[in-house]
Amino acid sequence: MNGRDLLRVLKSDADLQTIPVVVLTTSAAPDDIVGAYSSHANAYVTKPVNLEEFEQAVQSIDAFYLDTASRPRT
Repeated sequence: MNGRDLLRVLKSDADLQTIPVVVLTTSAAPDDIVGAYSSHANAYVTKPVNLEEFEQAVQSIDAFYLDTASRPRT
């Protein structure tokens, strides 16, 4: 199973579909981006190659989904 397959499984399960899924990948290929969003990814982030930039990207994702975004209560 690849990441896109897993994403489809998660987003088709009523108990799991509200979990935000961020695709964090080295690919910036347009087909990969379209494929991820077509499979209902909540965000697509191309990994920076620099370690400090990578850490900042992960921290930004974390801050957005845990501190900024509102999610339905379960």
